[in-house]
Amino acid sequence: MSSTMIAVEQGRETGSKTLPGPILLMGAPGVGKGTQAKELVKFWGIPQISTGDLLRGNVAKGTPLGKVAKEIMGRGELVPDSLVNEMVAARLKEPDAANGYILDGFPRTLGQAHWLDGRLALEAESLPVIAVSIQVDYNQLLRRITGRRNCPVCATIYNIYMNPSKRDGFCDVEGAALVQRADDTEAVFKERMRAYAGLTAPVVDHYRDLGRFAEVDGDRPIATIAAGIVAAVERLRK
Repeated sequence: MSSTMIAVEQGRETGSKTLPGPILLMGAPGVGKGTQAKELVKFWGIPQISTGDLLRGNVAKGTPLGKVAKEIMGRGELVPDSLVNEMVAARLKEPDAANGYILDGFPRTLGQAHWLDGRLALEAESLPVIAVSIQVDYNQLLRRITGRRNCPVCATIYNIYMNPSKRDGFCDVEGAALVQRADDTEAVFKERMRAYAGLTAPVVDHYRDLGRFAEVDGDRPIATIAAGIVAAVERLRK
């Protein structure tokens, strides 16, 4: 049984009533936010809310917000914060978000953080946002990204540094030549890191100043990282 599952059982046995509330999961490209979000969804039984998914879902369903977003994107323009905020607001009203949710990709800017904090403050029973950042050494992240190779047939993912195929350059399952995604290069990674730092540094400072920020070591086993996030949230919710 994983440490996260053990923690769940212990929480049940001790009658823990801690509600997670809104959790902003942060971290640079390649730290494993998606993997950790899935762990936390299983742990607390709360939804993961991704602005990318919300945007695609609204466009696909043809909602009023989706139609506006589609028109904007059709002109090659970025969807403005105000429209993203409306989509988030609508999603947070759904019943499955009552006890909390994992925020993925939002708030990405200080303006979005102020909007979300203000919205939650208007609701008497809403808990404030807790931000948890997954930290991984820069060079380790670089190896994760630039070492990634994919099988074009079965989609198996390898890493030439940490999880290489048995036969260099070829998939163990299909025997197909492995490929590297065009954006898995050092140049692209450096640009993504600069963009991430520029956007999110003010958000980190904002929640740190409010006493609602924690960092966890992301260079550990998946279950250990998840347990660290859970412990941070429980500590900050007291």
